[in-house]
Amino acid sequence: MPYRLNLQTVDDDALDRIIELGAIDAEFLDGGRLAALMPDAVTPEHIAGALGASEFSVSSAQGRDDGSVWILAPRPIQIGRLRIIPAGQEPQPDSLRLVDSTAFGTGLHPTTALCIEAIEEIAQIAVPDSMLDVGTGSGILALAALMLAIPQALGIDIDEEALRVASENARINSLQDRLELRRGGPEVLTDVWPLIVANVLAAPLIEMASLLVRRVGHQGRLVLSGIPASVEHDVEQTYLRLGMRRVRVMSRSGWVALVLEASW
Repeated sequence: MPYRLNLQTVDDDALDRIIELGAIDAEFLDGGRLAALMPDAVTPEHIAGALGASEFSVSSAQGRDDGSVWILAPRPIQIGRLRIIPAGQEPQPDSLRLVDSTAFGTGLHPTTALCIEAIEEIAQIAVPDSMLDVGTGSGILALAALMLAIPQALGIDIDEEALRVASENARINSLQDRLELRRGGPEVLTDVWPLIVANVLAAPLIEMASLLVRRVGHQGRLVLSGIPASVEHDVEQTYLRLGMRRVRVMSRSGWVALVLEASW
């Protein structure tokens, strides 16, 4: 488990040196201080000694995206034409502001970026009139879809805290009137959608495949992610057997997003 290390009064080259020592993330703070996220295999005493820092403090690190992304603080990130920025920054053209939370969906995880890129590509061809976001987390995918001109979105999640965060993110982006949030999984739904996105994990995607497929409208698109490349075939075959057709496979850093189309 990484930890946060704060060092007092370090030299100008300390940033490069602490990265060489294995820092996951590092930045200078006011007053000549340096903060870093370090793997627990490297002791604070070793780092302080190597950098000649006489004072240091250690605290717990906060992981984002279910502990798969470790950063000191949220930062802007560009995905396609959208820019994901911290909630405290001023709105910018094509920017989506997100509060810092434990809900999955910061924009930093490869699967999130793949889904946003897939949504943007689909919307450029023909804008769906609505989208279903399964396992909405922070709401980032549903909100990105709204910013990419999809008129309405429904986000569902079994986690009440995730829905609270998604609601707050919709509010600060003035998108609350276009995003509906509902607690539960696809089993609580009866409508169909022209576009469904599910960025969860491979096992749940296989488990709820029949439920998801029934929610895809006529020639609708289904974007699935959260899939390690090693099990891409298993997930894809499950959906092909249910009548979906493969449109495209996108991959990044060992993760895969499948873009499928209904055969009906």
